[in-house]
Amino acid sequence: MIVFDLKCGGGHVFEAWFASSTAYETQREAGHVRCPLCDDGDVAKAPMAPAIPAKGNRQPAPPSATAVKSALASLAAKQAKALEASEWVGAAFADRARAMHLGEEAQVMIHGQASLADAKALVDEGVPIAPLPLPVVPPGKTN
Repeated sequence: MIVFDLKCGGGHVFEAWFASSTAYETQREAGHVRCPLCDDGDVAKAPMAPAIPAKGNRQPAPPSATAVKSALASLAAKQAKALEASEWVGAAFADRARAMHLGEEAQVMIHGQASLADAKALVDEGVPIAPLPLPVVPPGKTN
């Protein structure tokens, strides 16, 4: 199959598919190729851009430093807003999260620190936790 951009005498450009270039010529000469908009039979091939695929080894340009800084600032602001309603529990995070999961403690929003082993154990126990996208500076530790 081959596709051609065609143009009628009225200036309408349209696309049509044919089995081959010869099939197009045969159908055009027989008057079977007509403009779908105005039914004009004066149809010819229109110039068309070749379909050239992009090179497979092209890498997208890395984001600018300004764009990265802006994205990080936006993410930090959103994270800070989300943590406003959350209690910092520091190193007690794993114990508090586990206690809430087991119903030993009231459910509240918390955030804190946990070792990788503690985080994996919480996940294995079915405790719903998620890492924060950016590091959190503990309260009282800011400049």
